[in-house]
Amino acid sequence: MAGCGAESTEDESTTVPESVTSVDVTVIDEINPVSTSEVDTGVEVEAPDDLGPFEVGHTSFVAVDSERGGRALPVDVWYPVDPGSATGAANASLVLAPGIELRSTVSFEDSPVSNRREQPLVIFSHGYEGTNKQSVELMEVLASHGFVVAAPDHVGNSLFEPGDDFDVAASNRVPDVSFLIDTMVAKNADVSDPFGGRIDVGRVGVIGHSFGAMTALGTAAGWAGAVPDPRVVAVVAISGVIDGDLQLSEREGPNAGFSAAQLAEVKIPVMLMGGTEDVNVPIANNDIAFEQLIKAPVVNKVSIVGATHNHFAAVCTFGELLLGLGLNEDQWAGIGASELVEPYRTTCGPDAFPIESAVRLQNLYSVAFLKRHQIGDERYERFLSVEAATLEKVVEFEARSSSSGG
Repeated sequence: MAGCGAESTEDESTTVPESVTSVDVTVIDEINPVSTSEVDTGVEVEAPDDLGPFEVGHTSFVAVDSERGGRALPVDVWYPVDPGSATGAANASLVLAPGIELRSTVSFEDSPVSNRREQPLVIFSHGYEGTNKQSVELMEVLASHGFVVAAPDHVGNSLFEPGDDFDVAASNRVPDVSFLIDTMVAKNADVSDPFGGRIDVGRVGVIGHSFGAMTALGTAAGWAGAVPDPRVVAVVAISGVIDGDLQLSEREGPNAGFSAAQLAEVKIPVMLMGGTEDVNVPIANNDIAFEQLIKAPVVNKVSIVGATHNHFAAVCTFGELLLGLGLNEDQWAGIGASELVEPYRTTCGPDAFPIESAVRLQNLYSVAFLKRHQIGDERYERFLSVEAATLEKVVEFEARSSSSGG
């Protein structure tokens, strides 16, 4: 099990104990005492930093793109369930690696999709050689607030199927997202499908972390040979590379970052999020993007003071899962999780920025931004302000609007 956005090495010298293959993990941690309940919205609204009014369902399938040589993408979907409809359903069990499962206490397997029509669709893109389950906390919170969240494993650049070089991996990313949108559109059109007639196929949000943040921006700017997808109406890019020289891994070529010309073509709302202590992808990348997204109608920049690159992924949840299975850090390499050791130590230790705060703030700003700019709920505008950020103590917030955006 690799870390999010890092390459992994495998050693089969360690095996998972046969008698224990899963453990209960509470996916949503306690929220920070400084809560958005202090924000005066003027009207009643569900707090975006906590679970919303819906129960959460989970399902998975494999989507095969016949137009790209039968490229098969494993997909996980988290979705809203009408209150009370998940009664009796089994807790979702997410396979992270062979023999390793994360059993959620928030989502339930194959529960009936909410009966509402035109539910907003969000596509999530994972980090370099990562997993589509890397941000499960965020997926579940979004679903509880009414979003259908579909997350592909980008095969060739995923945990279970790595191997593509950087440029090949980049060239597949935006087409994967567009194909998954096509897949969900087809499901919406199929009256026999659980998602039939349930999805708003005209207004799609994309959210991603690290390499996935580049993917998200690529759906709006064009990237690695792919053109923008016009169905995408809002993007959340978390810890993404803008300047190819501003990252820990040395990469060259036109796909290692974004040019000013590319970013100038983005004409939809964008949120940039990151941690001030990120050494993998320094937060200066977001500063550059904030200045160069000149045609985006809205650009929000959220800097979480003290957070690192891995505070935006479930490294603590995954690490605690392995420890709970009796696998100490010295054994993680044997199950392909050697790249998790360093992030777990620096992200989850007693001296690190509190992971609970990072999870809550990522939820807060992602939900509020997509509620406001994907579906147009103006009640969430109050959460996207300098005044609201001052309540958080560890958040630096900037916003810019442009009348030239389209």
